[in-house]
Amino acid sequence: MIDGHRVIDAHQHLWDLEAGEYSWLTPEAGPIHRSFAVEDAEPLVAASGVDHVVLVQAAGTLADTRAMVDVADHWDRVVGIVAWAPLVHERETAAVLEDYAQDPRIVGIRHQNHDEPDPDWLLREDVGRGLALVERSRLAYDVIAVVPRHLELVPLLAERFPELPLVIDHLAKPPVGRGDLAGWAEALHRAAVHPQVSAKLSGLDTAAGPGYTAADLRPALDIALEEFGPARLMFGTDWPVSDLADGYARWWDVLGELLAPLSAPERASILGGTAADVYRIQQEVTA
Repeated sequence: MIDGHRVIDAHQHLWDLEAGEYSWLTPEAGPIHRSFAVEDAEPLVAASGVDHVVLVQAAGTLADTRAMVDVADHWDRVVGIVAWAPLVHERETAAVLEDYAQDPRIVGIRHQNHDEPDPDWLLREDVGRGLALVERSRLAYDVIAVVPRHLELVPLLAERFPELPLVIDHLAKPPVGRGDLAGWAEALHRAAVHPQVSAKLSGLDTAAGPGYTAADLRPALDIALEEFGPARLMFGTDWPVSDLADGYARWWDVLGELLAPLSAPERASILGGTAADVYRIQQEVTA
């Protein structure tokens, strides 16, 4: 707990390369090309003072979601799961969402749209029918934005699905320390105009690269705070991907430095309150 408020890591992964299919996890992924289990995560989480975590899908398969549910059944820190659904298949998505509705720990849906050849994949008609079902289910939808076009889609999705909470993962990977933030800032502004859009302060470490400092990230954070305010920003580690840029503990320390100038209520929002609100995370979750 921080300042008397619980801390929720809103973006954490676990995966088992022997049991699951993770096509993006090749040997080129270096230190994260291995399995990561609760036993790896727990010491890092405990040392940081994080109370609870939201597990986020790492593969476009129902098996990946089932694996996260199994972890949640045995690791009481898990209060949320951002699952996967076959959005391009309307009937299958409806059945999957009906099943997910039985487990209050499933709080959102995500698809690795950045791996699709079409950067406008989220605007496809068949995907739209799936997203409409997600909207009716009252789950949130996480948007992966790794190129400018992905972020440009967010306000379009917000207009099409005004009741769908949209979460921008990793603050849409601003070009911290290596380029002009103006284009990213303008696109972020157009997304932030829509009140159902929030964003995760995660993945900034890997956007900057190893050896990053708080000073490298401060300009992007200041823009995010101006656009969203603390009530629409949430902390996440993106661990174990964060191991590509100095790891969990380093990100936690730098984030603490970045948030130090904020008031205690503002820090509480970013470190847990926003995630609880957006994902409708219950105080005590049972399944």
